[in-house]
Amino acid sequence: MRKWGKSIGAVLLAGSLMIGGMGLSGVLKGPEKAYADEVQKNIVSVVGKGELSIKPDIAYLSIGVSTTADTAQEAQKGTAAKISKLTALFKSTWGIADKDIQSSQFNVQPNYTYTEKDGQKVKGYNAQHTLEVSYRDLTKVGQLLDAASAAGANNIGNVRFAIEDPSAFEAQVIEKAMQNADVKAAAIAKAAKRGVGQVVTVIQSDDGNHPVVYAEAASMQKMSMDNNAGSSVEPGQVKVTTQLNVTYELK
Repeated sequence: MRKWGKSIGAVLLAGSLMIGGMGLSGVLKGPEKAYADEVQKNIVSVVGKGELSIKPDIAYLSIGVSTTADTAQEAQKGTAAKISKLTALFKSTWGIADKDIQSSQFNVQPNYTYTEKDGQKVKGYNAQHTLEVSYRDLTKVGQLLDAASAAGANNIGNVRFAIEDPSAFEAQVIEKAMQNADVKAAAIAKAAKRGVGQVVTVIQSDDGNHPVVYAEAASMQKMSMDNNAGSSVEPGQVKVTTQLNVTYELK
């Protein structure tokens, strides 16, 4: 692996090669233009990609209740009672903290019917309240979902597994991306019968300049119709990725 740490900030050349959307050689004259042209002939830019597959340490569960009643107030009241029961279950039985239980959606909407004789009419109301629950014991996710369903949850969405603190893996994935860039630059230089010099610039191209975590949604499957069988949820792995645009000198 190349020792690139001290060289990254040595020359901030990439930022000066483009001015106002024009190449540097298009705005400089005389010796300055000749120098810029020479520099552009003696660099190579590559994209280095880094990826880590990590075992997730947290699950985000979408658990909700939907209630239908003749009036909006009754529908809302029925949903509130079920959500209160679910929240108490999560806290007392499953030890989930207040901060890990958050409302992600709430709405009350009329249900309509239509006939040619009467046209469109309201026939009852539907109230929906959804909680996002953060849970860290991934071996019991299926059991938690079963318990929620038994307590009245009738709107359970996908389970999203993730890494709670992806910053712990930033250095590793950046290192892998830089190694990948080194390999690419060396291959290009060899093909051109040149050598690779020091790193000129490094730009991390992810949104927000942070590695991206791809959390995979897990589907909940019933193992059997037996009342003793529970839901099986497999966490799998999540990926941490980053991308570096690296410019090197050519010897």
